[in-house]
Amino acid sequence: MSTWVFGDVHGAYKALVQIFERAKIKKGDTIISLGDICDGWSEVFECVELLTSMQKDYNMIFCKGNHDDWFNTFIKRNRHPQGWLQGGDGTLKSYCKNLSKEFVLTDNSFFTNLLESDIPESHRNFFNKQLNYYKDDNGNIFVHGGFNRHFLLRNQFDDSIFYWDRDLWSSAMSHTQIDAPFKIKEECKNVFIGHTTTMMWKSDRPIRAGKKIWNLDTGAGFNGKLTIMDVDTHEYYQSDNVQNLYPNERGRNG
Repeated sequence: MSTWVFGDVHGAYKALVQIFERAKIKKGDTIISLGDICDGWSEVFECVELLTSMQKDYNMIFCKGNHDDWFNTFIKRNRHPQGWLQGGDGTLKSYCKNLSKEFVLTDNSFFTNLLESDIPESHRNFFNKQLNYYKDDNGNIFVHGGFNRHFLLRNQFDDSIFYWDRDLWSSAMSHTQIDAPFKIKEECKNVFIGHTTTMMWKSDRPIRAGKKIWNLDTGAGFNGKLTIMDVDTHEYYQSDNVQNLYPNERGRNG
């Protein structure tokens, strides 16, 4: 069986369908999400429905992204911590559309017609059970943002580091430029992350830094593509440019 990992989706259901159609995935394979299913394009609901339905045929593993954590906070508290900003209006529109609720966003952005009690139980479970990180039997680590490389994964100071950290990636990029050894306290083979889009380096393809850190956030929330990669061979497949799949939406652009 093969193991696959895909980057930040940001509500791009059409792109998600494309990568699963284009990759050579077989029943029984392991498929790992690096998180940020939420916020951007207007089909977050559809993304969750697809991913949960795939659990019957594949070993699905879901890591938590910072945008997912925001939505999960809304589910638990009936108040969105970012006021549906940072692409949150796309998530709100998706759930309102699928739950037959009127899309309402007040001037201060915090109050809407969508209530936490409207969210289906299967979706509640999806976001509540996402992992901070996953490490497989081959020593590969999968995490949305990163971690403090000077400490073991079990000794990180705060769980939020796993879906907020950007220092791991920036340090890896710095070591790549100076060709210096990049040391990680946690023994590992490769680390797969999202969170910090490769579009910042003018690329819509995966980037490897520090010899073992793979960044798979190839800009699906913006005007890039969604990427899925074979963990063992590093062969990857991509969607079309996501902006072209949603020509009448802005996603997280602007």
